[in-house]
Amino acid sequence: MSIPAILGIALVVTMLLGVPIAIAIGVSTMAALMAGGIPTTFLAQGAFTSVDNFPLMAVPFFILAGTLMETGGLSQRIVNVASRLMGNVTGGLAIVTVMACMFFAAISGSGPATVAAIGGIIIPSMIKRGYGRDYAGAVASSGGSLGILIPPSIPMIVYGIVGNVSISSMFIAGIIPGILVGLALMLVSYIIARKRGYTGSGEKFSLAELGKAVWEAKWALFAPILILGGIYGGIFTPTESAVVAVVYGMIVGLFIYKELTWKDLPKCFINAALTVGAVMIILGTSTAFGRLITMYQVPQAVASLIGGISQNKYVVLMLVNFLFLITGTFMETLSQVIIFTPLLLPVVTSLGVDPIHFGILLVMGAEIGFLTPPLGVNLFVATGIAKVSLEEVSKAVIPFIIALFAVIVLITFVPQIALFLPQVLAK
Repeated sequence: MSIPAILGIALVVTMLLGVPIAIAIGVSTMAALMAGGIPTTFLAQGAFTSVDNFPLMAVPFFILAGTLMETGGLSQRIVNVASRLMGNVTGGLAIVTVMACMFFAAISGSGPATVAAIGGIIIPSMIKRGYGRDYAGAVASSGGSLGILIPPSIPMIVYGIVGNVSISSMFIAGIIPGILVGLALMLVSYIIARKRGYTGSGEKFSLAELGKAVWEAKWALFAPILILGGIYGGIFTPTESAVVAVVYGMIVGLFIYKELTWKDLPKCFINAALTVGAVMIILGTSTAFGRLITMYQVPQAVASLIGGISQNKYVVLMLVNFLFLITGTFMETLSQVIIFTPLLLPVVTSLGVDPIHFGILLVMGAEIGFLTPPLGVNLFVATGIAKVSLEEVSKAVIPFIIALFAVIVLITFVPQIALFLPQVLAK
């Protein structure tokens, strides 16, 4: 039996047995190494070199920044602005949820963190207002998926490192697709709310009240401007911007809003460290896995297989989109990025696909993975807040998944949606 076959079979078997994805990847890599007579230190070396990377330092800092800003009251003020802006529309709280997720996504870089920060505030309010628990959980889950598409984005950072693609360009490319997905989710929220009879807040729109909410939230709203403006303005790198975000979140939370206390800091650091630890374990084993499949020329074999199906880049990209749709149900986001980047990036670029375009499609495919059981992390976070079963939320989130996939198809055939801003700013 060939080494790639052993690698693939071991991975499938361990995952079917319910082994955590990071361990499953590590075990399958180890099995292939032993079968091929390759020193097992290959796994340790791959894991070490994967985390010994300066741009990767942005990941723990963005995770910590999101935790500090959630605890420090920034997410609550973002919700207040969105409520004043759209709260009285039919299904207003659902639209507010998506809008607030879009704002917070520009701070956190994480899908589950966005669900926790925004959903923890709005889901209970939606339920009190008479919204269905399943609907409330579905809206927060889908809105939270924007956490990895609207920059900064942790999966984009990892894709940039693995694929040797500009992280700043990836961030810029995610802006328009992120807005489109947000609008699509708002439209679905409105249609379902209208069908179910979910009304708005009953409070008439007031420019004065909106202005007051914006003024109170000015420090929260300035955070994405500082982070992204600094990157695009060439003031600091994405890694440095993550550190700036941490310092900014601490200063605002401790000294301006004063909702973050010194006693809260250890808890914030511990929560961030636990998340970072899980990310680094996945990253380490996945990197060794990726190097092994590259060593045995699996990407070339995949390219040959796909080439036998079609040489049309749009047909290939649609096949890849469906692949992401399936693998997202059982593979963690970063694992998808790390494994599929070396596997598929050479294939699609040989057909004339821009690496940034492919990266956006990969991240958007990973977004759907957040919303599909059994590994839909956003669903688990939302069900805990809404106190509803996973089955109910999984059914309620289907229209949102359809809307998200429709945007993916649009961007597949109109790559300029993703490439326009990077090309303009590169001139």
